Amino acid sequence: MPAVDEHRARTIPEAAVARLAVYLRVLSSMAEQGAGTVSSEELSTAAGVNSAKLRKDLSYIGSYGTRGVGYEVDVLVGQIERILGLTRKHSVAVVGIGNLGHALANYGGFPGRGFPVAALFDVDEDLMGVPVGGIPVSHIDEIPLVCAERGVSIGVIATPPAAAQAVCDRLVSGGVECILNFAPVVLQAPDHVEVRKVDLAVELQILSFQLARRVDDADGAEPTGNGEVEGVDQVVIGR
Repeated sequence: MPAVDEHRARTIPEAAVARLAVYLRVLSSMAEQGAGTVSSEELSTAAGVNSAKLRKDLSYIGSYGTRGVGYEVDVLVGQIERILGLTRKHSVAVVGIGNLGHALANYGGFPGRGFPVAALFDVDEDLMGVPVGGIPVSHIDEIPLVCAERGVSIGVIATPPAAAQAVCDRLVSGGVECILNFAPVVLQAPDHVEVRKVDLAVELQILSFQLARRVDDADGAEPTGNGEVEGVDQVVIGR
C-alpha cells in the first residue's frame, strides 16, 4: 500500500471506514452489472446515506469525482480496497462451531472479499476432523500451532462467554493480531491486538432507540430522509 494511503487510513474516522465498506459492496455489485461510472446521488441512494456525507467520506481517500460524470466505478473500487487493506488476503479462523460458527464457516461471501476461512476449532470431540465448509474442525488446544502454520491473521470467536478469554489467549499465542468477538464479554488482549466486539443485542437496542426517536422527536431531532436520525450513526447488522 502506498505511503499516502497509509497516512489517509490513519486519519479516517471509524464511522467513515464502516461506510466505505458499504460503498465497496455497492460498487462491486455495480461493477458486476457492467456500470462504468456512478454519480454521488446514485451511490448515496444505493448505500443509504446522504450525498454530502458520501462525498465527505470519499474525500478521505482522495476521490472527488468529475463534475457531470461522477466516479469511475473500477477506480473507486480500487481506491477503497487499498484503504481497507484488501489488496492482500487475510486468513480467518473461526472458534466455536455452534449455530453461529457453523453459519460463518459456510458463508461463501468471505473468500470473495479477501477473507478465506483457513481453520475451524471447537471442543466437541464429535466434531474433530469433521469438515465444515470444506475445512476439518480442530481442537481448541491446537489453535496456536494451526494458526501459526496457516498464517491466520483474523480470529472469530463464536463461543460461550466463559470460554472466550481462553480462546483469545490461544489466538494471540498463534500470532493472530485481529479478533472479532461475538461472545458477550469484554476480552483482555495485548495492545498490538485489535479486538472488535459484535453484540447483536446491543445493535438491536440501538435500532430500537432510532425507532423511538422517529416516533418521539420532542428533543428536536429530525429524520434525515434516508433512514438515519441526526446525531445517531447508522447501524448495519448484516450485509
